[in-house]
Amino acid sequence: MGIPSDSPRPSTSEITGLLRGVIDPELGSDIVALGMVKDVRVGDDGLVVVKIALTTAGCPLRAQIQRDVRDRVLSLPGVTKVKLDWTELDADEKAAAMAVARRNIAEHPPETAVPSTTKVLMVASGKGGVGKSAVTSNLATAIAALGYRVGVIDADIWGFSQPRMLGVHGRLEAHERTAGSVGGSDASDATIEPRIRTVGDGELRVVSMGFLVQNEEDALMWRGLILQRAVQHFLEDVAWGSDLDYLLIDMPPGTGDVQMGLAKLLPRAEMLVVTTPSLSAQKVAARAVSMGRKNYLRVLGIIENMSYFVAPSGERFPIFGSGGGDRLAATTGAPLLTRIPIENAVAEGGDTGSPIALGDGPAAEAFRDLARRITTDIAPPTDLTGCSARLLDAVAAALDAHDSAERDRCDDSVNSDVSS
Repeated sequence: MGIPSDSPRPSTSEITGLLRGVIDPELGSDIVALGMVKDVRVGDDGLVVVKIALTTAGCPLRAQIQRDVRDRVLSLPGVTKVKLDWTELDADEKAAAMAVARRNIAEHPPETAVPSTTKVLMVASGKGGVGKSAVTSNLATAIAALGYRVGVIDADIWGFSQPRMLGVHGRLEAHERTAGSVGGSDASDATIEPRIRTVGDGELRVVSMGFLVQNEEDALMWRGLILQRAVQHFLEDVAWGSDLDYLLIDMPPGTGDVQMGLAKLLPRAEMLVVTTPSLSAQKVAARAVSMGRKNYLRVLGIIENMSYFVAPSGERFPIFGSGGGDRLAATTGAPLLTRIPIENAVAEGGDTGSPIALGDGPAAEAFRDLARRITTDIAPPTDLTGCSARLLDAVAAALDAHDSAERDRCDDSVNSDVSS
């Protein structure tokens, strides 16, 4: 029951404003912003009729939305009864609602253990077999070799390969969570220590399902929600360290649950999309670019892997065709960052845990060149200390200038008084 009918009737704008507090549990945004409130009518007898469009007619969350709408509207003076009419969003309206939800997530990111100063790079592909994991391991190694602290998440849960490729082995260990540390949504009292490999003056910090299974050949028979939760643990419960410069994520191929979950957890991440020269790989890779942009992720550019074979004479042979990276760049507007040549040493290094980025040859040079470009131009590390120092220097200089002007003004005033 609402307030007795002799109370003043609320306006439709008042009711609409109140409905902004009703959150769609699945999309995480209010039903007004999502375009789900189609009509509000207020009768003279205090009856309020609200027309709501659901994303699907059989939405299992309908009862919760109905309860929230009724409770809120009935709390208004002058409302005696609430009636809900139901309809369904059309295809364009659903797309608009999803865009609003993604934008809201991007503007209000959840808390994770990844420092806010860390550059997060998702290495993605439209399909498997394009060498995405090899690109991730070698690029991470090349960046670490420049003296940076680089985290690696092996989010390709079914096809985990980073432990072998990076030559990092052992089991993940946990220690008791310290007071005030960032944690997941559950009541866990421990944090996970990543496996560490020193690379020159830099460091790799790696987490992977490969550190949890007993045998590398064991298959993980997990469904979507469990996979998302596993990746969420990697972001919320790993002691990455406040000094982490970069976090590279070896994404699963395609555009499924894990990819969308990561985009939700890390809306500030940036994407590198791996393709090969073939037309089929380029067409599928375009979907990965589309997925990233629909989740408001910045696509840094395209990496064309297995571009050509370099003969001892220096002549190049495009074994898998040519033009895939250029075509993908042209159709998506994302720049083509590099072409990685096909080289047997890349596969051998991945099998033995000796990334080719630390060796010699055309592929090694290509990875090192890309690492230098990323750290100096494409996605340089965040240096808040340097920015703060420059800001403080500017403020100090301005204050000095102000004080000097004040002293000059005072001196002129004194000299003027003396003269008179």
